[in-house]
Amino acid sequence: MDFWAEIVGQGEATRILHRAAAADGAPAHAWLITGPPGSGRSNLAFRFAAALIARDESEREAVWAQVRARTHPDLGVLTTQKLLIDIRAARDIVTTAHYAPAEGRYRVIVIEDADRMPERTSNVLLKALEEPPERTIWILCAPSEADLLPTIRSRSRSLRLVTPSAAEIAGLLHERDGIDAEAAERAARLAQSHIGMARRLASDPEAMQRRDRTIGIALSVGTLGEAMAAAASLAGVAKADADALTEQLDAREREDAMRSLGLAPGAAIPPQMRAQMRALEEDQKRRATRSLRDGIDRILTDLLSLYRDVLLTALLSEAGDGGGAAPVELVNREQAARVSELAEGWGARRALAAVTAVETARERLGRGITPALVLEALFARLLAGGDRA
Repeated sequence: MDFWAEIVGQGEATRILHRAAAADGAPAHAWLITGPPGSGRSNLAFRFAAALIARDESEREAVWAQVRARTHPDLGVLTTQKLLIDIRAARDIVTTAHYAPAEGRYRVIVIEDADRMPERTSNVLLKALEEPPERTIWILCAPSEADLLPTIRSRSRSLRLVTPSAAEIAGLLHERDGIDAEAAERAARLAQSHIGMARRLASDPEAMQRRDRTIGIALSVGTLGEAMAAAASLAGVAKADADALTEQLDAREREDAMRSLGLAPGAAIPPQMRAQMRALEEDQKRRATRSLRDGIDRILTDLLSLYRDVLLTALLSEAGDGGGAAPVELVNREQAARVSELAEGWGARRALAAVTAVETARERLGRGITPALVLEALFARLLAGGDRA
């Protein structure tokens, strides 16, 4: 089970997949891994893929290195940097499902963000699931089962992940990555148990500074002019954050790809290998087009944590129980004084309206509305006390 050690807080799920991937196991031909953002859906899916491809447990780490770099010949990946998965990409990946494994026990196809498939794209996949090749296994990832067609759900074995606790994530950061215990706790708490974001906040001081700046900007708004300035500033924060993340991911993926091809970092790429590197570069360019929107969504998630802190504090204050209730466990503990001030000035009703306003902004962002307009509308609404104009 050491192979699964980096999967945090998913003990039951890893036990199920460990048994399914055993040499004498009989894994289902299609799996649907669901769970909230940050629960580790994709990481678990690719770990499972490596375990299925490896001919025995001794090969798993070597196969995992190739799977992580997306270069193993028995791995297929369908993902998108757009809002929806293109039907042509789905048709292409379905065609490869009929290839026999080149090196491993199974050919495995992972569909990240399976919830981004519109109905006609889903129907392409459905046909492949109805008549699955003998040695091909599909792994789909989505936030919930409801995000996929019932006919696809009925042909897949579902595995529901849970949100890891902040303590579990902090423990992983401390024990595996050597992060100071206090810094690991803060990162896990501020990331609201999102594993990838917690790792970034703990290991990248600039990422933590950008989050602190986000909260500081939101707390400084008092006039309409400040609201519009805050929207513009946060758009800039999101762009800086997205650019930094993209640069890190691009460099790591290129290094992994070079290593898997047997090339030293910075070495010239032989002509016969250039097609693989070009494909990687094209994927990275497509990811860059979605990075700003993802950065805005991360900012909205941070703002949501702030206004939820205010709401909980206001509710406790209005309960007037004489201090008998348990203290509020704030996400933004470092801003406790300002949170209390806002809770007293706003009250629970306005704090609830602020939470609703952020959730509405996230929904608008998901519908493709221009990020700058989403932020401007949000701060105008927050300034008006949450009432619609």
